[in-house]
Amino acid sequence: MSNRAYLDAASAEVLHPAAREVLLQALDSGWADPARLHHEGRTARLLLDNARAVLAEGVGVQPDELYLTTSGTAAIHAGLPAVAAARRRIGTTVVHSAVEHSAVLHAAAAAGTAYEVGVDQLGRVDADEFASQVRRPGVALAALQTANHEVGTRQPVAELGEVAAAAGVPLFVDAAATVGHEAIPGGWSVLTASAHKWGGPAGVGLLAVRKGTRFAPAWPVDEREDGLSPGHPNVPAALAAAAGLQARLLEADALDKQHRAWIAELRTRVAADLTDVEVVGDPDDRLPHVLTFSCLYVDGEALVTALDAEGFSVSSGSACTASTLRPSHVLAAMGVLTHGNVRVSLGRSSTYDDVDRFARVLPGLVQRIRTEVGM
Repeated sequence: MSNRAYLDAASAEVLHPAAREVLLQALDSGWADPARLHHEGRTARLLLDNARAVLAEGVGVQPDELYLTTSGTAAIHAGLPAVAAARRRIGTTVVHSAVEHSAVLHAAAAAGTAYEVGVDQLGRVDADEFASQVRRPGVALAALQTANHEVGTRQPVAELGEVAAAAGVPLFVDAAATVGHEAIPGGWSVLTASAHKWGGPAGVGLLAVRKGTRFAPAWPVDEREDGLSPGHPNVPAALAAAAGLQARLLEADALDKQHRAWIAELRTRVAADLTDVEVVGDPDDRLPHVLTFSCLYVDGEALVTALDAEGFSVSSGSACTASTLRPSHVLAAMGVLTHGNVRVSLGRSSTYDDVDRFARVLPGLVQRIRTEVGM
């Protein structure tokens, strides 16, 4: 459909043209096993090393501090338990915010004793409580996202990273929502990200582990990625991810300004044109491209379906469990309305016309759904 507006970039961004071009080229040159010593293997190793160097520069680490995985989720499940296992003599407690991605919540629970720190109604972690828990004895590591993937609210990573460093506790940061969109805050020891969030291909995750942070992989160490991601690496995809990130970072400032203005306008229009609606997340200290709101007396699945029929691709429910449309654990932790939830997220191909048309179509759809259920 030529009039479709893809407004779910926070789930997966459209493949960047630079990533597409490199991917097609690399399919013919980077297919061999980079661990082998023959000509084809050495060629693949050179290409993989180049991709790693570009990706490492993009997240602010040295190439030998960056490990490639099959996804951001895989990076979390490889990295968090590995760091926790290396600190088992110190303790088994993993301190994390209540609004982390579900992969972090699951990995933290599996790695030891998870201690959840609450958030305010904007979705920002209680910094005093987080700091207090990090300073307690027996803490293996702390986990805090750079910004929330559902509502866009930034977290005080740099501030709490200083607290964690002073306590000798590694800070594990899920930066999937941030990388490629804006600067990554400092203060972390371990970082994860996912290429499809910035316009790279799906199937490439990043796990950055700063020097001095000990880790013990959960599976036997082999020749691949120091045991953190065993298996044959997808060299063409890694190259495309690197090209996509490099290109996206050059566009980031312009897109930030553009998206921030459009989302600010959409926040205002949604709040003004709909009754019984709650626009959630911090209105200012947030990711530039994400807007989430909830509508009372509206089923989220029905609203997503109606919007899809009008040519709008958006998400609803928890970003981690969208296929089930279970109530979002993020919104529940914030204490805000979870019914009729919609997340709009802009990508590099989004236009003002997309945003304007969405704002004009939305009120009528919400009213129609409410009428159908007798409201």
